[in-house]
Amino acid sequence: MKQGTQGSAVAGEAAAAAQAGSGRCRVPAQAAAPDPGDGARGRAGAGGCGVRGEHTHGEPAAFSAPRVAVQRSSVRGQVLAALRTALFSGELRPGEVYSAPVLGERFGVSATPVREAMQQLAIEGAVEVVPNRGFRVVERGARELAELAEVRALIEVPVMLRLARAVPAERWAELRPLAEATVRAASSGCRASYAEADRAFHGAVLALGGNEQLVGVAGELHRRAQWPLVGGAGGGRGRAELIADAHEHTALLDALIAGDLEIVRVLVGEHFSGAG
Repeated sequence: MKQGTQGSAVAGEAAAAAQAGSGRCRVPAQAAAPDPGDGARGRAGAGGCGVRGEHTHGEPAAFSAPRVAVQRSSVRGQVLAALRTALFSGELRPGEVYSAPVLGERFGVSATPVREAMQQLAIEGAVEVVPNRGFRVVERGARELAELAEVRALIEVPVMLRLARAVPAERWAELRPLAEATVRAASSGCRASYAEADRAFHGAVLALGGNEQLVGVAGELHRRAQWPLVGGAGGGRGRAELIADAHEHTALLDALIAGDLEIVRVLVGEHFSGAG
């Protein structure tokens, strides 16, 4: 595997994907503690009061489930992972607005880590900021998904075909754990886990080319293509479709290791035509 910036990022995503794929999509239930540095805002949230500039009345019913607490270590990261899972599962509905204080109450933390996580999701294109209210889940249609798949194919397919001719078999073999992680994640039925594993595999393939800018751009497009469509979480793809998509990764890797360029060309074309 290539050493350096993208290698570390790929390893991190691989570890997260493998861990996520081995279990259910959930936030670990641990005792919560006050969020340091949140000051009066955190104390107000603990009493059920809203944060200035964010309305908490009239929230959608999606978060009417019992309160779920998160660990205090890496709170922002855990909240971000939980929000992504809620997006993929449809618990956070496209078009609805959610405030950080109410979501914080759901996770047993103050509004601060929720707001930080939502800002990251806004950068990724999953939500948009609604001034003085919170964050609206972006409504996406099939046309946007098709356009993203087309752009991804234009970027990734030529690179993969070039790497298929240049990268030795032993380097491809090193990606076997990532391909197998996508199968495990797909088998779990958790769309969020599969999304992470899927991105980790594609990122590792592209990283073999040594172009950090390409890896970053392709990864951002990939993440945007994974957000749910209006009316169907995960773009309507069920567990069977995810498993089929994951097995395309292992078949592609087998062809790359064998050096069968014709099979690689066919598999890559089929994989991107399905927006995998």
